[in-house]
Amino acid sequence: MIRVVRGNPTAEELAAALAVVQARAAAAAATPPPPERPRSPWSSPAHNLPRALPAPGPTAWRASYRRA
Repeated sequence: MIRVVRGNPTAEELAAALAVVQARAAAAAATPPPPERPRSPWSSPAHNLPRALPAPGPTAWRASYRRA
């Protein structure tokens, strides 16, 4: 819905404004959306979730790397 907030537009001015809005809406509807780029596993939100820390010990460093 379009509403005039200020001024007193003529019928021709309103028709011109409506034609512009309709043309922009038609152009936006006709343009296909851009294809999604594949996301890297490093940007996965799962990497930010807390996980259990490895148990302390001489081999704990092996379990401390970031798993995919």
